[in-house]
Amino acid sequence: MSDKKIPITRVNKFFGSEDFRLQERMGMEWLHGWLNFTLVLYSVDRQKTNVDDVYGEASPDEIRYFPPVEFKALVQIAEPANSSYASGLARYNEPGNLRVSVYKKHLEELSIDIRYGDYIGYAESEDKVNYYTVANDGKVTSDNTHTILGYKSFYRTLVCVPTQPNEFKGI
Repeated sequence: MSDKKIPITRVNKFFGSEDFRLQERMGMEWLHGWLNFTLVLYSVDRQKTNVDDVYGEASPDEIRYFPPVEFKALVQIAEPANSSYASGLARYNEPGNLRVSVYKKHLEELSIDIRYGDYIGYAESEDKVNYYTVANDGKVTSDNTHTILGYKSFYRTLVCVPTQPNEFKGI
């Protein structure tokens, strides 16, 4: 693939690069300034992490991380799922998944990339942080939902699942 940039002109009569940048700036101001959801990314250092030769997995104490980075994003937490084991007599309540929408430009400004297997911390209250594992890194952004008028994509949606109590407790 070449480094040549191709100008996007598909909706220029109604919406162009200046309009896109304006919409992006206004959206980031609303999200970062008004809503101010702050999360912490714990990126896994895949080169320093010791993995099993057979399965390519690592135990929780063998995983190495880059320094934590705070970032801003829109947070949605799904409703907990009330399920039962096979017999139906014993029930359990599982926490809901974390859905995070983050501006691609914000990730570029912080020089971070969120990948499968990374951990995200979200403060539920002043004294409780919930940790989640990235299950979908949201890198496919070519759909209409992630674009402005089909012009160009501007954000990623991550889906994260709650960690088990012994899996991750922050650094």
